[in-house]
Amino acid sequence: MCDEYKTSTFSVAARIKSFSYAFAGIAVLIKSQHNAWIHLLVAIVVISCGLFFQIDSVEWCLIIFAILAVLVSEALNTAIEFLCDASSPAPHPLIQKSKDVAAGAVLISAMGAIIVGLIIFLPYFKTLL
Repeated sequence: MCDEYKTSTFSVAARIKSFSYAFAGIAVLIKSQHNAWIHLLVAIVVISCGLFFQIDSVEWCLIIFAILAVLVSEALNTAIEFLCDASSPAPHPLIQKSKDVAAGAVLISAMGAIIVGLIIFLPYFKTLL
């Protein structure tokens, strides 16, 4: 087996260090991506509505999954964009397609989250009218 494919022994210090990389990545996402700010703001509004209407545990699970789907797709989109920019600083049609598809994934997840939110919250808002 090649040396590059050997697995290292388990190390608590290495596991802790891997968390620091993950948190650094989340920080880059939040600091550099304006759309992530919008997603987080909407998430705060949705969570506030959930608390106000006292939604049940199943509704909370659906809301949490919807929020996570959007944030994860935004993070992956950002990672793909960074990688594309590093690998091909000059415009290239395949790089553009890659970025477009990744952005489309964010849009799909956001649209799904909106649908979940409407299904859950419309009945609650109707009771206020």
